Amino acid sequence: MLKPFEFTDAHRHYTCTVETLTGTDEGWWWFAVSHDSQRYAPFRAERGDTQATVRERIVAFYTNRLFHLAQPPRRGAQFGSRPGRPPVPGASADAAAPAPAEPGDHPV
Repeated sequence: MLKPFEFTDAHRHYTCTVETLTGTDEGWWWFAVSHDSQRYAPFRAERGDTQATVRERIVAFYTNRLFHLAQPPRRGAQFGSRPGRPPVPGASADAAAPAPAEPGDHPV
């Protein structure tokens, strides 16, 4: 298992450690990034891990996270709302409306 290490990428300083779950031998890579108050644990520690492979995965994870955070919010995608039905090709609004009742017609 690798010892804790640090590196810098794209003007960000990363601090990486492996921490095990209580009562198990299962380890996870935890990392912290400069100017970010949150810590992340995106990957299990594997026997073949090297600083280079862990660094590559962590930078890819964090870059992807920053990309998604920078995207504008999607309008109309609120929780609990359903999208409307798409229009049926070839159908017009007049064809979907019921025909008006004739005078003297009574429902049966």
